[in-house]
Amino acid sequence: MTGKIIEADGVQIEIKLNGDKEPLVIMLPGNSRGADDFDELASLLADSGWRTAAVNPRGAGTSTGPMENLTLHDLASDVAMIIERLEGAPAALIGHAFGNRIARCLAADRPDLVSCVILLAAGGKVPPLPEYIEAMTILGSKLGPEERSSAMRAAYFAQDSDPTPWLSGFYRDTGRAQGQAGRNTPLEEWWSGGEVPMLVLQGKEDVCAPPANGHQLKKEYGDRIEVVDIPNAAHALLFEQPEIIAGRINDFLKRQFQ
Repeated sequence: MTGKIIEADGVQIEIKLNGDKEPLVIMLPGNSRGADDFDELASLLADSGWRTAAVNPRGAGTSTGPMENLTLHDLASDVAMIIERLEGAPAALIGHAFGNRIARCLAADRPDLVSCVILLAAGGKVPPLPEYIEAMTILGSKLGPEERSSAMRAAYFAQDSDPTPWLSGFYRDTGRAQGQAGRNTPLEEWWSGGEVPMLVLQGKEDVCAPPANGHQLKKEYGDRIEVVDIPNAAHALLFEQPEIIAGRINDFLKRQFQ
């Protein structure tokens, strides 16, 4: 895995590259998170022959750029810059949680750059469940290690999962800017993900982005959307079921490119 910096027009984006074959698979992390979340998935996909580029969004790692008054279109343009500089069009996009909003926005804005979209924990229309709100309220208070771990599990992980991977690794300024970008962008400008094929992988125990969101996409767009509900997984499904996710993505990419 190698690091690379791509920059233009006052924006510098750090990416982690794995594999050296085509096509290019872009990986976009969830709210406040960074490229490291994709380390295991990137390795598994590289072993299957795919070239991956995991993205550190503005404010994460060494990525920089304006952080105020953004929209999803601004963040999607960062990804467009990466694809163009790596000469990877049309690329496959994998977006986890908030990252899938950026992926869908780019697919709608620049269909010439995107071959397909893969969503992990696809929120947007169906709001978080009360259990999530309660857990986030707890996380917002001063907690000891055990209490924080328990609340993190309740918010983002399945009941039997280890929440350790998300007890660190958050970029607060990134999350604040992303939250504003989401609020500044009407749902109808990104929800559909353009017209490309879409795979939705979602944890059955996700209380942050309830699985009803993926099924709503399927209801609205029919055969263009493939939905898979994954047991023993929730919002942080990347860490909970990486091999199942890699297998599903590998099969989907083969159908798109081979």
